[in-house]
Amino acid sequence: MSHPIKTAIVGFGAAGKFMHAPFIVTQPQHYEVIAVLERNLSESATLFPNALIVRSIEELLQIQELELVIITTPNNTHVPYTKAALMAGKHVVLEKPFTIHSSEALELIELSKQTNKTLSVFHNRRYVTDFLTIKEMLGKQLLGPVHSFEAHYHRYRAEAKPNAWREENTPGSGILYDLGSHLIDQALYLFGMPKHIMADIRLQRPHAKTVDNFEVQLYYDFLKVTLKSGMLVREPGPRYMIHGTIGSFIKSGEDPQEAYQRAGKLPTQVENWGYENEANYGLLHTVINNQLVKEIYPTLRGDYGYYYSNLYKTLREGMPLRERPEHGYNTIRIIELAMQSNEQKATIPCTDLLDIAYPD
Repeated sequence: MSHPIKTAIVGFGAAGKFMHAPFIVTQPQHYEVIAVLERNLSESATLFPNALIVRSIEELLQIQELELVIITTPNNTHVPYTKAALMAGKHVVLEKPFTIHSSEALELIELSKQTNKTLSVFHNRRYVTDFLTIKEMLGKQLLGPVHSFEAHYHRYRAEAKPNAWREENTPGSGILYDLGSHLIDQALYLFGMPKHIMADIRLQRPHAKTVDNFEVQLYYDFLKVTLKSGMLVREPGPRYMIHGTIGSFIKSGEDPQEAYQRAGKLPTQVENWGYENEANYGLLHTVINNQLVKEIYPTLRGDYGYYYSNLYKTLREGMPLRERPEHGYNTIRIIELAMQSNEQKATIPCTDLLDIAYPD
């Protein structure tokens, strides 16, 4: 029987504490956290009382038995920390956004190959309720060929958030890198590489120092994908609106997992973890077996833990990696192209994307 992967978490802010740790600590048969990098505090001791708390990446990477490093620190540390971990012979999970520049992403991909170590991007929103449901629905071709796919990921915070690096005017900050990474990855997963892109990117709030509103349109042959996000949307409306030649699917609501995570709940502490309230089920209006159907379509269960279950199978059992670094590269490249389109106020070709398979 395979032994748990000896793991370290780099950073224990919101991402490390809420997005990663709950799904590591509840899979003790797969992962054993032996170290956590916290610069000043020791908050991780509550979840991982037997883990060594270290204060620097150099100290962490000296731990010989360490196999996997999970990097959840600010975006400008992603490249140097990942390079150091790969060179030290460790597998790496890298929080999104993968890198700030696509050229850096290519460097990390090449280094992963040279060191023969697995590098995975944490695109966890492939495992939310609505996306899993949409993936199933499109797989069943319930809407016919899709011509319009619109996804929204809004928030409402009119005021500035104190001491938030994501809201500072620094490379890789702003919601295009933050929330946009999720929306772009989902679109590429479902539909592959677009041919052209057009984007409108804004600093909308008076105090904004970095991007807090965007609309990105991806153009395929028959399909147009629209991705929208803003920080001044108090009532978000439908989250997804998908229209095909024979039907439509309209979906509102938010996956329930993050609210539990930020309340400090573990998946094992919540009955029916990942199941959505039926009030948020989407509306399917289509034709099935020559009969017009307009009905509520049940939402599938979401679970970020699927990411770590799959990664374990890759590292211990040789299953192909699902969240590949090339996927991270493509997302960052789309972000760069969106910024270029916005600057030129033009529709531009989608160049230099990697023709890499996405999971079934």
